[in-house]
Amino acid sequence: MPEPDRALSEPRGWARHAPALRHRNFRRYFAGQAVSVLGSWIQTVAMSWVVYRLTGSAALLGLTAFLSQAPQLLISPLAGVWIDRHDRRRMLLAVQGLNMVQALALAGLAFAGALQPWHLVALAAVQGVLNSFDTPLRQSLLANLVADRRDLQSAVALNASVFTAGRFVGPPVAGLLLGLTSEAICFALNALSYLALVAAVLTMDLGDTRQHAARATSMAAALRAGFAFAWATPPIRTVLVSLAILNATASSAIVLMPIFAKEIFLGDASTLGWLLGAAGAGAVSATALLAGHRPLERIARLVWMGWIIGGAGLAGLCLVQRMELALPMMFLLGAGIAMTNVSTNALLQSLTPDTLRGRVISLFAALRFGMDAVGGLFAGLIAHRLGPVATVMIEAVLLVAALIWLAPRLRALRRQVD
Repeated sequence: MPEPDRALSEPRGWARHAPALRHRNFRRYFAGQAVSVLGSWIQTVAMSWVVYRLTGSAALLGLTAFLSQAPQLLISPLAGVWIDRHDRRRMLLAVQGLNMVQALALAGLAFAGALQPWHLVALAAVQGVLNSFDTPLRQSLLANLVADRRDLQSAVALNASVFTAGRFVGPPVAGLLLGLTSEAICFALNALSYLALVAAVLTMDLGDTRQHAARATSMAAALRAGFAFAWATPPIRTVLVSLAILNATASSAIVLMPIFAKEIFLGDASTLGWLLGAAGAGAVSATALLAGHRPLERIARLVWMGWIIGGAGLAGLCLVQRMELALPMMFLLGAGIAMTNVSTNALLQSLTPDTLRGRVISLFAALRFGMDAVGGLFAGLIAHRLGPVATVMIEAVLLVAALIWLAPRLRALRRQVD
């Protein structure tokens, strides 16, 4: 655990709305994370744009999005065991260095004019493997950044707000950079952005960030213990199933936005930036609801609300044909997805003991991003044959059917965590 900050008292004034910012370690992490996430979103948009510019293939667009996230389905649970056994700070620093190498490879190929579709596919797969460690590492480290465990929920929400703010700011910035410069500049800026998080982590006083008890068992036994705890705990089981379904349907629609921007709204990279930025604005608004202290029962209610809001945005998106009408639908879609994802993360962090935190959070990362990738792959393949509008319509129907099935379980969730 981190060393307590001096004179840490009950949050007052602005601190009541974001109590995690009272902690020096978290403030440093928050600043470094903000720069790093902004760079990552700039690269994500640039990569999706260059894939579609070079190939015009919706299927390849879905494949690269799939490879950048799908490895988390298989690798993240194993990474969770490693996270519970080793120094989380050192692991995080090592992963940031490898992330930088991947971004520099993209930048070098783009500057040389040698970037080919197979390069993008291969480097997307490398990014997917690195994400399998990076995401659960960043999430599981949060408990070490706040001395007062009551502020952990706030830390989770603020960490998510950085990601969603990056989604809001990053795509328009990426669109502007792509219009004024090139994809190579976007990739190079992302490589530099990792230095901010590295500097923040190096200046923190975190103490020992290992859980020594996890090393007493084999890798297989430790992995089974994590799965067994998650499945045997009803609220954790419910929110993980909910997470997987929502991200396989609603969240995967995001991968189709380059096609909507170019073919439906007859726009360019800046149009893509505004569509993704609207979703990011909705996500920022949703995460703000969780930045303060809230009882678990209210957090559980937000999981349900996120499904309703996200479903409304997804259904509306397949009915509009004009850019100005699509933006509020993207806002609702982003808000609903973020509300469910962040509420789920906050519940998992609050209900999981420290000795299992890395493994349970790795399941969150695997389902959050892995199912997003699987859904994105199928969305790209379906859009290649039926078009993006029909694909989003299919996703909306599946989401409604899943909501009907999940409704009694989500209602019971509020009682289970009370």
